Amino acid sequence: MKHLPELETQRLLLRPAHPRLARAAAAYYARNEAFLQAFEPTHHPDFATVPYQKALMRQDRQAAKENRGLRYWIFRKEDPETAIGCAALNNIVLGAFRSCTLAYKIDKDLLRQGYASEAVLAVVDLAFRGLELHRIEANIMPRNRASLALARKCGFREEGLSPKYLRINGVWEDHIHMVRLNEKGE
Repeated sequence: MKHLPELETQRLLLRPAHPRLARAAAAYYARNEAFLQAFEPTHHPDFATVPYQKALMRQDRQAAKENRGLRYWIFRKEDPETAIGCAALNNIVLGAFRSCTLAYKIDKDLLRQGYASEAVLAVVDLAFRGLELHRIEANIMPRNRASLALARKCGFREEGLSPKYLRINGVWEDHIHMVRLNEKGE
């Protein structure tokens, strides 16, 4: 997408990745480093720094320009300077496939308050209505019950198990393959 819109929900602002958000992203990762470790690949030692996040934001912007991916940083309207997570559409494929993978994360202190599902639904709406995608996939470790519940709440259905699908925290982990189809985009 040439111009990524800012998304707004009842309680949230979702801002497209941009180097000016690097400080907020670095602070988010610094606050949540121990929590996220169990669910993410091993990161570079400088990952939670502003320069590193700035470089990642530049990569995110390039991916958006090339229609390969869209990353949104999540902020509460009541605190628009503090990032509380992000939601992303990765590996976007257009043409006959019209599909992508979904990733999301939320601040450890704000779990089970509906922020993640609110953000995911906004990004899903953009994928289906704005990008006219047909399929969104989310791959979730079986032990991540909260994330599986969130995906189900947002209309994703289980398609099966992918053994040793992603290397998370240094270990090849099984993932449950969850999918949501754009039923209105026939």
